[in-house]
Amino acid sequence: MIPALDDILERSHVVALPMAVRFRGITTREALLIDGPSGWGEFSPFVEYGPGESAQWLRAGLEAAFEGLPEASGPVPVNGTVPAVDAAGVEEVLERFPGIGTFKIKVAEVGQTLAEDVARVERVRELRPDATLRVDANRGWSVEEAVRAAEALGELEYIEQPCENVEELAAVRAWVRTPIAADESIRRAADPLRVARLGAADVAVLKVAPLGGVRRLLALKRDLGMDVTVASALDTAVGMYAGLVAARVADSRAAGLATQRLFVEDVATPRPLVDGCLEATPVTPDPARLHELRAPAERRDWWFQRVRDCMDTMRG
Repeated sequence: MIPALDDILERSHVVALPMAVRFRGITTREALLIDGPSGWGEFSPFVEYGPGESAQWLRAGLEAAFEGLPEASGPVPVNGTVPAVDAAGVEEVLERFPGIGTFKIKVAEVGQTLAEDVARVERVRELRPDATLRVDANRGWSVEEAVRAAEALGELEYIEQPCENVEELAAVRAWVRTPIAADESIRRAADPLRVARLGAADVAVLKVAPLGGVRRLLALKRDLGMDVTVASALDTAVGMYAGLVAARVADSRAAGLATQRLFVEDVATPRPLVDGCLEATPVTPDPARLHELRAPAERRDWWFQRVRDCMDTMRG
């Protein structure tokens, strides 16, 4: 049952979190947090997403706030994330991830070259020679460019979403030895199982919010029958807990859930990294931080309208 709109909005706080580094083109991360009867939930689809896609993010937030998440506890191995900074900026980013043994490195950024990507990856190798490396192209390459990049970038755990669609992923996978991971071809697809049917990827990157919640993610993992990496959609501390629960239950590879360290401030104290792991423990936002990080009134109203639009979509 979908909760009443007024009940959702009365429980909602809209925050604006400053980023420590530019990530995905943004320097401030906005989110609507719901103080529900079963816990805190997060609704934070990126601003360019329409109501149809954003409704899944609202489902995830409502699951956490009103239904409650599956039980899970214990340490979750995580990866560090290196945005598309120049090679000179890599060391500063790596310092945010002590004890991490796996890094995801952003590549194929608009306006950048393959040479810049190679330099960024090589700098991570130089500074963390024992680390496992994976790269994320966010659909930025053609098939031919992806094949060239796979050769130039050297040994990797996998290349995440090198191209736009499933057919292109399958073509790249047929040409290269580096494993391929699918992200957008699953979470933004009308039929996420096509990736498995076409043999287009070795690993599924699954994110709680875009897939509609922890339970939907776990069901999709079973249907895909693939190894998974549970990852963040640049969540706040609230959404991160849902990701940690999913990663723990789904037996994720090193999860992409240490992105809280890309924020200057968050609504709760960052979980400590211990031996490259984060604990799957519930989080309650600090009331003082909620107040200090509150978004301007016009942005709060914009997010409230977004909830209304998504509710209309969910109710059909």
